Amino acid sequence: MQTQYYSTNFLAPLVPFRDALLKGLAPDKGLYMPTVLPVITPKELMSYAGMPYHAVASSVLTKFIGSEVPAAEIDALCRDAYNFDVPLEKVNDNNYVMRLDRGPTASFKDFAARMMGRLMQYFLRQQNRSMLILTATSGDTGSAVASAFYNLENIKVIVLYPEKEVTDMQRKQMTTLHRNIQIVAVSGKFDDCQHLVKQAFTDTELNHLQLSSANSINIGRLLPQAVYYVYAYSRLIKNIPDEKIVFSVPSGNFGNLMGGLLAFKCGLPVNRFIIATNENDEVPVYFDTDKYELIVPSRNCISSAMNVGHPSNMARIITLYGGVMNEKGDIIKSPDIEQMRRDMFAVSINDEQTRTTIREAYKNHGLILEPHGAVAWAGLMKYQQLHPDAGQISVALETAHPAKFPEEIRDILNIDPQLPESLKGLNTKKEEFDTLPVDYCRFKDYLLSKKW
Repeated sequence: MQTQYYSTNFLAPLVPFRDALLKGLAPDKGLYMPTVLPVITPKELMSYAGMPYHAVASSVLTKFIGSEVPAAEIDALCRDAYNFDVPLEKVNDNNYVMRLDRGPTASFKDFAARMMGRLMQYFLRQQNRSMLILTATSGDTGSAVASAFYNLENIKVIVLYPEKEVTDMQRKQMTTLHRNIQIVAVSGKFDDCQHLVKQAFTDTELNHLQLSSANSINIGRLLPQAVYYVYAYSRLIKNIPDEKIVFSVPSGNFGNLMGGLLAFKCGLPVNRFIIATNENDEVPVYFDTDKYELIVPSRNCISSAMNVGHPSNMARIITLYGGVMNEKGDIIKSPDIEQMRRDMFAVSINDEQTRTTIREAYKNHGLILEPHGAVAWAGLMKYQQLHPDAGQISVALETAHPAKFPEEIRDILNIDPQLPESLKGLNTKKEEFDTLPVDYCRFKDYLLSKKW
């Protein structure tokens, strides 16, 4: 069967998965969501315990994509995309860290970007057409997308990043690839980069460029992220029917959390999702007060990939709970906030708490966390302090390799995290990137001046 996808603004026609993937943003500026959420049965969950990651991914993604891609093709794409480990590291008692940093760019974004690139390539080859991908990054998305799409046929990529808010390692992972990858430093914040990209998508004068997105505004980014929640559950719960689990998710643009919520709504037994943000606390404040207010400009924290003052995926979360939020962050129809609070616990972790968490996790458990994973771990500890009788198996998501933040780790722990193979040799490679101000007219001229 073919699943249809609707826009969170409810003003665009339904489209199949292929069109939702290749369009990225709906024509009414909304985000695509499946009209019907598939079911993952308890029997299937138990069967996943004996499967490798790529096989679990193939099963889960087939439920969302349906007949648009043959099962054998999805199997092959997943096997190719997921050729790295997904460690679940026991820390103490029932607490685990899921290390999502073993892919080619040492970031959890590899899970989404690699599968998304392969699916886009599959559909573009069918249609004998090309595409220009526009992506804004606050850190790891850019390098993961650049790596995943590097040298793919018929696809060119432009990545915008905030000039002063990514690490040297994150920048070099993007700027040293070249060929079909173009990197642009924007003299602003991540939200400025994201706004420029969204404006371009709705500019009819750019239609001939065949634009699409690889940000988490694209449903093709979210669906692969649902898989590792299912995988973690199948590995840790095993043969205990209906046992529930807790996930602590470091949250910036909320694509990671949205992937988990999709798995949850499909039947994954989750007791609570912990929304762990840095000092960009617009969502924790919303959970406390019922008032959603954007943070402009976003606050610059050491967990740089989470420096987002208005998460795009809040529109999807609001929709999932019966409400409507437009692209500006206005809540047009209120969601079931009480059910949201039952399903999610929102907490803000500041930089001082993040550094303390890195220090204490290493001292007490020999656990090396980078800033984003530390925010998730601190969020989990706060949740357990308030819910001492919870007792469920709990998983904090580590979303990047500590070696991507060597200065912070060195300052806090006085050690140098060992470089994974994927990060070695970057300092010897030539960087190439352009620089633009926060000015849509300049950005539009830049796009039109290129020979694609």
